[in-house]
Amino acid sequence: MKNSEISDWLDQKEAEGVDVSQIVLPDDLSYEEDPDETIYYKEINPCGILCKGNHPFSTVERFGHWYFSRGQDKRAGIHSSDTQWHWRLFTKDKALAVETARSHIE
Repeated sequence: MKNSEISDWLDQKEAEGVDVSQIVLPDDLSYEEDPDETIYYKEINPCGILCKGNHPFSTVERFGHWYFSRGQDKRAGIHSSDTQWHWRLFTKDKALAVETARSHIE
């Protein structure tokens, strides 16, 4: 498994006693690194591939030994711009990350 800047940063924050489960990544990390792999992705998009509106989705991406589960809850509805339905979770537990993602979209 290659070194991940995001994984290293999360490890450092965790060592400092920070609860990283809901942490927001700094912008320089958020856009700098692609995930090592995408474990899960599901989107509710009845409009079709050309629609540019917001759609509920859930994804789990792996960065080193951390899993980033995030999305927009299905209760937001199609084309919702209400950010109260956005959610995220950092965890080292792959099963928990996938279960959380599925619970928000299925």
